[in-house]
Amino acid sequence: MRSIRPLLRRLLGREDILAISRRYFISNRFDGTLTSIGIIVGAVLSGIPDGLTVIKIGLGAVVGLGTSAVWSVWEIERAETRAEIRRIERAMLTNLDDTRIHREQSGARLLHATMSGLGPLIGILIPLAPFVVEGTIFTMREAAVVAVALGIGVLGVFGAYMGSISGQRWYVAAARMGLAGLVVAVVNFFLPG
Repeated sequence: MRSIRPLLRRLLGREDILAISRRYFISNRFDGTLTSIGIIVGAVLSGIPDGLTVIKIGLGAVVGLGTSAVWSVWEIERAETRAEIRRIERAMLTNLDDTRIHREQSGARLLHATMSGLGPLIGILIPLAPFVVEGTIFTMREAAVVAVALGIGVLGVFGAYMGSISGQRWYVAAARMGLAGLVVAVVNFFLPG
């Protein structure tokens, strides 16, 4: 455990590593939130009778998107970091197994995969929250409206964050991201079925 802390501190101190992890997290949270909005609107419009069923469907999406996010990033980063280490080894004419460079590359891969997996988990679970109290506080339709609003809010917060780190007007970036959630809800509302 002691050797992990200094490595983690070094990794978290590197903006290049943080930027990649942030991209994976935000991209997959975006995907998770939009998927959640689609599931919620589709479930309610198709007559799903209770919030628990919507939550179960959403948890299935968490498993699918979460697994995809972790697995794909792990494999992508594994290939990319191996290629980078091979380039460095050729340039240095030495083997870099069990070196600081190798450990940092492996640690970065784990950090990227973890952040990638957390994105859809959070992006799906937040909008599903109103369905926990469906039947006591909300009707199914009320829970759906609150859930979609939460999803749009989550997207807006991430848009504002991305706008602030990139020097854009945060409220414009928030509106652009939130609009995606609204589009998914409206398109799902008008789908036949």
